[in-house]
Amino acid sequence: MGFSKGKLGAPLEGNVVIGFLDTGIWPESDSFNDEGMSAPPAKWKGKCIGANFTCNNKLIGARWYNSENFFDITDFPSPRDSEGHGTHTSSTAAGREVQGASYFGLAEGAARGGVPNARIAMYKVCWSYGCSSADILAAYDDAIADGVDIISVSLGSDFPFPYMEDPIAIGSFHAMKNGILTSNSAGNSGPYPYSVSNCAPWTLTVAASTIDRKFVAQVVLGNGLALSGLSINNFDLNGTTYPLIWGGDAVNFSAGVNTEIAGYCFPGALNSYKVERKIVLCDTMVTGSDILIANGVGVIMSDSFYSVDFAFSFPVPATVISNEDRVKVLNYIRTTENPTATILVAQGWKDVVAASVVSFSSRGPNPITPDILKPDITAPGVDILAAWSPVAPPSIDYKDTRSVNFNIISGTSMSCPHTSAAAAYVKAGHPNWSPAAIKSALMTTATIMDPRKHVDLEFSYGSGQINPEHALNPGLVYNASEADYINFLCKQGYNTTTLRMITGSNSSVCNSTTPGRAWDLNYPTFALAVEDGQPIQGVFTRTVTNVGNSYSTYTVSTYMPYSVSITVEPSVLTFSKIGEMKTFTVKLYGPVIAQQPIMSGAITWKDGNGHEVRSPVVVYNILPGYEYGIPTSSMTTQKTDKFEGPSMYHKTGILGRH
Repeated sequence: MGFSKGKLGAPLEGNVVIGFLDTGIWPESDSFNDEGMSAPPAKWKGKCIGANFTCNNKLIGARWYNSENFFDITDFPSPRDSEGHGTHTSSTAAGREVQGASYFGLAEGAARGGVPNARIAMYKVCWSYGCSSADILAAYDDAIADGVDIISVSLGSDFPFPYMEDPIAIGSFHAMKNGILTSNSAGNSGPYPYSVSNCAPWTLTVAASTIDRKFVAQVVLGNGLALSGLSINNFDLNGTTYPLIWGGDAVNFSAGVNTEIAGYCFPGALNSYKVERKIVLCDTMVTGSDILIANGVGVIMSDSFYSVDFAFSFPVPATVISNEDRVKVLNYIRTTENPTATILVAQGWKDVVAASVVSFSSRGPNPITPDILKPDITAPGVDILAAWSPVAPPSIDYKDTRSVNFNIISGTSMSCPHTSAAAAYVKAGHPNWSPAAIKSALMTTATIMDPRKHVDLEFSYGSGQINPEHALNPGLVYNASEADYINFLCKQGYNTTTLRMITGSNSSVCNSTTPGRAWDLNYPTFALAVEDGQPIQGVFTRTVTNVGNSYSTYTVSTYMPYSVSITVEPSVLTFSKIGEMKTFTVKLYGPVIAQQPIMSGAITWKDGNGHEVRSPVVVYNILPGYEYGIPTSSMTTQKTDKFEGPSMYHKTGILGRH
């Protein structure tokens, strides 16, 4: 990301507090030491609540919420983290520098968060069984009152909810009213379209992209053939070869299993007499725990989805190969009298195609408001090393009893805190900027992603990958206020009753209930959803605020596919002072289209002094009747107490996905 070290300095970073809604935190982790840190900023009103739990000048606040009063045997009734997830996300965003961090020797080096001098406040809303809506809303209320500056939410739902039914959308609206930006995960339901969660325009929705290191664990067969698979394999077999068997040849007949089930190595499917002291070939990805139970020594798994762009840790020597390579292994087993193999320790290979959006990262279009492009941005979320709870399993096997202080995991849960850190960095440099201004700065300065790697283009990566240093000096920002978002909601079909479910204010009113497109919300991107069989036609109004040089002139450049006509009026914006605002319109015209996948372009304002303010423009088809996110009549009768009880919300780290 071009962000090896921030340039603002500890005093400015130390004024910023990042609040995390997560699984808690391990306060004794080296990532949260407060050596050399000053007292918390004077504005801080938070508390540290919990038995056997101590805060310091780094971790300045910790609360926990469990409205169901239900605890699993692994749960601590305190802010202490038994899952690892919250420790990982918070150290990614703001962990202090720790020398010699590694996962059992893998990825060894200095680990640090994006803003290592920022303060951390943890709001534990998630437990071993998930996260409840009531707890999320209560945590938002406390975080706002405590005085956080940025809220990081690595949580999501598998299903899109209207904003009035979504606790993260509601909580983040209240945060926005109080000058606090929420950064949240796009979700792990990719690469399927319309899978993005956290769609509210007042939040920053983050996709996950790869980094330039991948973990490769090779399998070497007895005939010398070496096959590469993805795995964070730390087990060293010292090159020793072991007998190799296909799971389908080790059927547990006593359990009523057949060859096909055993081939998949499903729980209880393997004959331990045949598997003992052998490496097992499985036809899908498994946790590896059943190989251990059957006394096997290692596992080779085949899965063409999980062998492409991210890796897992397992409780046994393991790797995940492609389905094509599985055929080679099975052929070797079938043609060899005594087949053998070994699995090598993982190596960190250079990934020359990074950065690209990872397969599991949720995709647009926006299922709630098609005229708002989501996700907004992408950030590293694959094979991320960060702090971990020593009592949490260090692999995908929840029974793995090994203990680590750092772990390598993947998910949009991991990309979200990268962007939370970038937002905190911008906030440290510009403490008076609004949430929308910070969001705009991050989006318009993002590094452009390679469209040739992504068939779904901006629906996978939004504006591009975060570039924190550039975001500190964006030149122009697209600002927006609570009133702008209220106008947006009213045009989306909300009435005064449903609007107040989001705003929580009796003064919020929808004077007009006439539905309209979201084209005049002052958003840093442009999305035109066209019904099948309709012409390309849209007029967008935007206002930019000068935050660059006092005297500056910006000239627009545009790019769109040849079938789309784009005009920007005026094409030149001249500013004479900081804070000055200028309005312009963007008009898109084109022929009738139907069944058209995403077409993308961009408009960029340049001042000739290094500022390039870039906004993606996307045009795509939707089915008739989907252009507004209008609440149905049944939604308007919902009561606010509907948030009581558990919800579908879960952590968006792959290891922590429920």
